[in-house]
Amino acid sequence: MPPPATPPIGADSPTPWHALGADETLHALDARLHGLSQAQARERLARHGPNRLAETPPPGLLRRLARQFDNLLLYVLMAAAVVTAAMGHWVDTGVILAVVVLNAVIGFVQEGKAEKALQAIRHLLSPHAVVLRDGRQHDIDAADLVPGDVVLLASGDSLPADVRLLQARNLRVDESALTGESVPVDKRVDAVAADAAIGDRLCMGYAGTLVTQGQARAVVVATGAATEIGRIGKMLESVEQDTTPLLRKMAGFGKTLTFVILAAAAALFAFGTGVRGMPAGEVFMAAVGLAVAAIPEGLPAIMTITLAIGVQRMAQRHAVIRRLPAVETLGSVTVICSDKTGTLTRNEMTVQQVVCAGQRIDVDGAGYAPDGTLRLGGEVLEPARLAGRAPALAALVEVAALANDASLHEQDGRWTLAGDPTEGALLTLAMKAGLNPAELKVERGRLDSIPFESEHRFMATLNACGDDGAAVAMVKGAPERVLGMCATEAGSGGDEQPLDTARWHAEVEAQARAGRRVLALARRRLPPGKRDLDHGDVAEGLTLLGLVGIIDPPRDEAIRAVAQCRDAGIRVTMITGDHGVTASAIAAQLGMGEGLKAVTGPELEAMDDAAMREAVRDVR
Repeated sequence: MPPPATPPIGADSPTPWHALGADETLHALDARLHGLSQAQARERLARHGPNRLAETPPPGLLRRLARQFDNLLLYVLMAAAVVTAAMGHWVDTGVILAVVVLNAVIGFVQEGKAEKALQAIRHLLSPHAVVLRDGRQHDIDAADLVPGDVVLLASGDSLPADVRLLQARNLRVDESALTGESVPVDKRVDAVAADAAIGDRLCMGYAGTLVTQGQARAVVVATGAATEIGRIGKMLESVEQDTTPLLRKMAGFGKTLTFVILAAAAALFAFGTGVRGMPAGEVFMAAVGLAVAAIPEGLPAIMTITLAIGVQRMAQRHAVIRRLPAVETLGSVTVICSDKTGTLTRNEMTVQQVVCAGQRIDVDGAGYAPDGTLRLGGEVLEPARLAGRAPALAALVEVAALANDASLHEQDGRWTLAGDPTEGALLTLAMKAGLNPAELKVERGRLDSIPFESEHRFMATLNACGDDGAAVAMVKGAPERVLGMCATEAGSGGDEQPLDTARWHAEVEAQARAGRRVLALARRRLPPGKRDLDHGDVAEGLTLLGLVGIIDPPRDEAIRAVAQCRDAGIRVTMITGDHGVTASAIAAQLGMGEGLKAVTGPELEAMDDAAMREAVRDVR
């Protein structure tokens, strides 16, 4: 079956690359698995331009300075300065000009700071890429990538362009910068539905996202402004400029005041010359004096100084205001639309609950810092007594620490993660339970492992377990996969009992409804002398230790901010690339309400204008 007709290579078009097979994509792009030739690459670079985000040059210094004087009252003030100078009132002229210059300088400096802050998106594209040209690997500047180039990706790489995956092994990509989803996405090469949302396009990779695990070969389908991140940039550039409520009121007041002053001056001139017969020169100077006296030259100064104070206060709270009048607009806000990941939440995965031996253990604390306790009901489980009080939990946190390739490090009082965020959450859980994962890995040396792969959805390690030469297989993975590998479950007394599959599936669903990502942890004792691990060793006969519910928790300060907004009559709406269930659960934890309905992108696309107006009034 021939591939569907496609537009010119790399064009900004709705071509559903994610719905085409790998071979169809290569054919549509006139590309090969071993890459383009150098001649093809040069020709396409000349045709499509460099792989950079289009950058609108900022206004020049003179233009930015001139823009500060574009205000009706300032026009009147400058006219007044000219007139007072002509009349020889130099003190008045100096005061008026000082107000005008002060307004211009404050606006000029503040706008310059904002312009620098708004350039951050330009650095999202990777500076280098490993590409196949003429069948050989080349490390090139990412700006030289073209549609049809075949790139090689590895753990730690930032994707240099939008790509369609051709081959992938254990590939996981952190797409939080684009979708807001905190958990890295398992990628595969199979095509998906044409109407799939960005977060569900598992065969695609997007510029600015990060490979956290695995390797892949992919073909570039879009560069520069044609990428998803470039499309966002173009949408931002097309945002209509609007004035603020204060400026609208001041503009109306300025026009009215100017008309009244000029009308009064004209009436005075007409009365003095026509009725009283006074000399025209004297009456004109009197009319000009009246006009100058009536102009409220202090009003722009007071407004400018007040707004400048507001800008400085916002800057102390790490908020950049691009233009002074925007400060006043904050007082008119009735709805706030906020991003979720990293704004309302910490962007640090955290274990919130553990289910084992028929019990639910709540885990305090948030983020990767090991600050917090494990609580069973109202009782705090002391780490020193964990093995005797909750043996199943003690075994579970040991597996969490050992079946793990991540590491946590403390630097300057802040804990940082090297590795997968989910594995980082498991390490923090182990430390809250009193374990030192680094020391435990040395003590229970790893003999072998089965790395995580999307095909089998679990990871397993083989660790030494004592002086008798015995070894234990430690397994963690997707609950529906691990449950099928288990024959027994750990009891509250450390014994093994027959697996109650139905009950565990119900527990998985309960965790999912709470918006948590669920992992199952299990283990199996293997015969003495066992030093290698294969899939047959863990395919059956495992003992299920329990489930962990993991989530990117809300920031404490965000919860307080939402409550303050609610008290002030401001409605907060959360916009995120997460799945609806997760978004609703996080919204409830933020205090935005219970049982909130999430509207997805495809649902929004299907709405007409009337339905969307109705939705935005109610959806949170």
